[in-house]
Amino acid sequence: MGFLPGRKRGRALTRLATTVLAATLLGTTAGTAVADTPAAPVPAPLKNADKVKSTAPGASKAPKGRMGYAAPGEVGAPFFPFSGVDRSGDLYMQESNGSGFDARDYRWFGWDVFKAAQRVDHNKDGYEEGLYTWDFNGNLFYSDFTLDEAETRLIGGGWNVYDKVLSPGDLGGAKESDIMAVDKSGVLYVYLAHPDGKVTPRIKIGAGWGAYSQIAGQGDLTGDGRTDLVARDKAGVLWLYKGTGNPKAPFAARQKVGAGWNAYNYLFSTGDVDRDGNADLLARTAGGELMLYKGTGNARAPYAKPVKVGWGYQTYRLMF
Repeated sequence: MGFLPGRKRGRALTRLATTVLAATLLGTTAGTAVADTPAAPVPAPLKNADKVKSTAPGASKAPKGRMGYAAPGEVGAPFFPFSGVDRSGDLYMQESNGSGFDARDYRWFGWDVFKAAQRVDHNKDGYEEGLYTWDFNGNLFYSDFTLDEAETRLIGGGWNVYDKVLSPGDLGGAKESDIMAVDKSGVLYVYLAHPDGKVTPRIKIGAGWGAYSQIAGQGDLTGDGRTDLVARDKAGVLWLYKGTGNPKAPFAARQKVGAGWNAYNYLFSTGDVDRDGNADLLARTAGGELMLYKGTGNARAPYAKPVKVGWGYQTYRLMF
């Protein structure tokens, strides 16, 4: 069940929401020590949750000759849909259509317990095999989409020592999507992932990452088959970190992309939106416009000119 088109994916995500929240509220798993999680009510499902639609935030209409979902062999960047959590904790999803995203579908509520979330493509076929979620109590969960019924496992606690967490793809040379985390003092660590979502002990990469207010990436941006990142510093300059495939030194020396990126208050990636093989970048303005920067595959000029693909995205607290 690595990829489920249309309603089936919506139902899987509905089941996923139940298992994620149940695991969050239980806060225990065999062989894993975690901090106690305070009791809270389990949100109840809404009737016909996978049929409720909304016309805002706005999204581009699907183009004629919409691209299919076939993904033979390995791909450089996944084809993830957009997901957003609004400030009341409601979860919405928009499928990519080759040039942007379809109108949003309502999925679930109760996602206000999560600080961050990230879909992962563990076999590089382009589609999600699972989802990492971090709650505000510092617990890391992995939801497995490869089973007939989505199953969520508690990986471990203590993740509230980190300011930023992201799973941008393969950082260590294997297929699985690894996790990078920046602690409150700006030190970067990498956790290598297993197919079942478990991770290795952390590897210390280095300090200085507290200089960045935004870090984003989802797959290969430069055309060499390795996972890359971009990071925006507090002055609004965007920097490119090319992946090396070496888990002890996963990124090459940074390269300057350009200034002026403080025009955006949120940078993130859902992978390859336009299906050209390169990872793309999404950026939200303060007014809620969503801009798509298509990846070029050229490290010297990694993005084409931005294209507006939606509006009203200021409603979201969390986007992935």
